[in-house]
Amino acid sequence: MNKTVALVNEWADFEKRHPEGDLDDFCRHYLAKQRQQHVKGILVGGVIPDITDGPLLKIIGRISKLNMAYANLALENTGLNQIEEFGMLMTIKQEKSPKKTEVIYANLFELSSGTDMLNRLKKRGLIKEYDDKEDKRSKRIELTAKGEKIVEACFAKIQKNAGMLMHDLSEDDKELCIQLLKSIEMKFSALWPQHKNRPFEEVYSSVVKPSEARAKRK
Repeated sequence: MNKTVALVNEWADFEKRHPEGDLDDFCRHYLAKQRQQHVKGILVGGVIPDITDGPLLKIIGRISKLNMAYANLALENTGLNQIEEFGMLMTIKQEKSPKKTEVIYANLFELSSGTDMLNRLKKRGLIKEYDDKEDKRSKRIELTAKGEKIVEACFAKIQKNAGMLMHDLSEDDKELCIQLLKSIEMKFSALWPQHKNRPFEEVYSSVVKPSEARAKRK
């Protein structure tokens, strides 16, 4: 096949799979397909389902667990007990006086467990809460001076941890991973509040069946 035609076909396939991707994203994607990294050791432990989705999700899950383990190690003696607390405080800092429920759901917590964590942070003097002026039933929260100081110190440690875990990936590889996975995170982060109290088969049908129907129409 003519090289130009082959390249155009590759671009057409990429554009179909990633319509929001640009030329830089395509180049990263194409080069990643052409090279094979030599991986030492066992890829993932335990039982791996015999479908492509299985190893991919298991790798993502194990990296997530490893990130939490190393991050919690980095947070020792900082005033925070776990990475989830850091996530809560960073959300409060970035959103500037958000509602308690907004912080809880943004961090993918159930209302009860998220409320318990916020209460513990409040008890330790890291956050303060007050009534929402527009909705008296709601509470808004913000960092205390102590909380601000701890977040700043912990942010540096979490950055170091992230840099350590991703040390062997090039910037292009990192950008490619983000490009490939961000739509999944965005899609299901938005859907989770609707799905969490519904039966799984109902959730599955609502997500997969419309996609199958669109594929058949094409």
